[in-house]
Amino acid sequence: MISPLTYLKHVREEFAHIVWPTSRTATAHTFVVILISVAIAILVGILDFVFGLGVSHVAGG
Repeated sequence: MISPLTYLKHVREEFAHIVWPTSRTATAHTFVVILISVAIAILVGILDFVFGLGVSHVAGG
């Protein structure tokens, strides 16, 4: 088992290898994630409404 200080030293060395995205790239990816989330939420809402109507029709409500 390595000591906590050695572990933190290795973590610091690995951080030097990280290629961080630019602000523009991070913003673009965030926008894409939000758009996909909204699209899926709308799709699930529509499906819920349609299936709810179907169940109400079958159950006689």
